[in-house]
Amino acid sequence: MSSRLTVIGLGPGNADQVTPEASRAVAEARFFFGYKPYLDRLDLRPDQTRVASDNREELSRAKDALAMAAQGHNVAVVSGGDPGVFAMAAAVCEAIEAGPAEWRAVDVSMLPGITAMLAVAARIGAPLGHDFCAISLSDNLKPWDLIELRLLAAAGAGFVIALYNPISKARPWQLGRAFECLTAILPGTTPVVFGRAAGRPDERIEIFLLADADSEKADMATCIIIGSPETRIIKRGERPALVYTPRSAAGPRK
Repeated sequence: MSSRLTVIGLGPGNADQVTPEASRAVAEARFFFGYKPYLDRLDLRPDQTRVASDNREELSRAKDALAMAAQGHNVAVVSGGDPGVFAMAAAVCEAIEAGPAEWRAVDVSMLPGITAMLAVAARIGAPLGHDFCAISLSDNLKPWDLIELRLLAAAGAGFVIALYNPISKARPWQLGRAFECLTAILPGTTPVVFGRAAGRPDERIEIFLLADADSEKADMATCIIIGSPETRIIKRGERPALVYTPRSAAGPRK
């Protein structure tokens, strides 16, 4: 028996944005572990089995998948976006490091997918055209003080910032607080892109200035891209505006 576990990124939700490599892995796997909305994207055969779990059960999901794979099965762990960006690839690695020796013998592979910030960026222009970073606003696995420190450091260094997990019912205040922190560093004219469900039928892409950014316009399906001081908006009459960050930078401001 061949013990195999593949961590698959399904992209932002548009079937056309699933890679051929990921599609082949889905066709080959027998057991699929993941958050139910991601598993529901798959068109599985009768001989393939879904094992759904809650969104906050990543480590438990990884352990269950590894245990199944170690028994000789071909197992897939499914993520939205890219599994290596705030998703299941890290949880699988954590489980292997802390788990039994037989889990290290499993043939493990991570298949990339289009992550939310890339999907949103492509819909609006090229906001990630120069240096950028990604920060999750969820404080489930790290303290909020650390999140604020990273926001201020990134903005002060001139990075474009992609915000993941910006707001939820349990965390309704954090995005507003993040905007307050960034306003202390960045000009109020800095472009901010709210990209919800990029590539899906319910897509909503909106451009604001930092001074006018409203946290209530976001939910957990939204990825927010906050420009650097160099990021620009190109207005094009009746055509949608383009947001881009030039490939060159002026250097530190003194």
